Amino acid sequence: MSYHHISVMPVEVLYYLDCKPGKIFVDCTLGGSGHAAAILNKITPYGLLIGIDQDIDAIENAKNILKGFESNIRLFNDNFINLPSILSQLNLSSVDGILLDLGISLHQLKASGRGFSFNKDEPLDMRMDIRSNTTAEELVNGCEEKQLARIFREYGDEHWSHYIARRIVKERNQGVIRTSKRLADIVKSAIPKKNLFKYKIHPATRVFMALRIAVNRELERLELFMNNVPGILNPKGRICILSFHSHEDRIVKKSFKAMGKGCICPPDFPQCVCNRKKLMRTLTKKIVRPSGSEVAVNPMASSAKLRAAEKI
Repeated sequence: MSYHHISVMPVEVLYYLDCKPGKIFVDCTLGGSGHAAAILNKITPYGLLIGIDQDIDAIENAKNILKGFESNIRLFNDNFINLPSILSQLNLSSVDGILLDLGISLHQLKASGRGFSFNKDEPLDMRMDIRSNTTAEELVNGCEEKQLARIFREYGDEHWSHYIARRIVKERNQGVIRTSKRLADIVKSAIPKKNLFKYKIHPATRVFMALRIAVNRELERLELFMNNVPGILNPKGRICILSFHSHEDRIVKKSFKAMGKGCICPPDFPQCVCNRKKLMRTLTKKIVRPSGSEVAVNPMASSAKLRAAEKI
């Protein structure tokens, strides 16, 4: 199996994770295993990398890419939301570092055959984990118009969400929408022609992203995961997160801020009664973005935002 993907900001990721020999790290989203290989080179010979991905293609690829590190890796075809359970299986309670790359891989777009790309004519699936129940086809053909519009607006920031949802409902009444190409054509036809020239990206980009997020419950799972982070990290343990969507970044930023907040008692209280302690300190005061040279080589990195924090 050929699995092509270019890891985003590998130098910055290693810097903020502060990988050292003998430590335990988790790559929660293996993808093409580029980050995983870089981490392993830093933590071997005695370190351990726990690799997780809900896409079985990524797991199979990791077995090839990470050959030679068999004694230092444990691979799990699962969602990162289940990290506490995975650690329990390994008789571990906490780790030294966590990487979470929330982007879609080039492989998923170009070779998965699951309809992630509006440039291909593939079944409307969009499941990262093929064991999941809900597909994009089911959402597109089963959701009410208002629900579709909400998905496109909230998850994709799509300005023409109501127009697109209305056109989808009209078209599906003529026949079930089953392929990515047909959906992309419908979306494009729903946007007033005088406004098409304003799009710097394909008109269906935001709709496809919104459907992928909804199918895989990405924002919901990210919020749940962030609540578990302090309990999973060792003292001085670090987490590095790469996000590619404003909603994702907002969740990460808000979570880090909440974890870094100490006493919340009113200023005029003579002493603290809330007993709230700071759990994490943010390492990235501002968003870290890829360099221009990296974006030139890997355009998919252009929207990447990196944030990192350390457990106190």
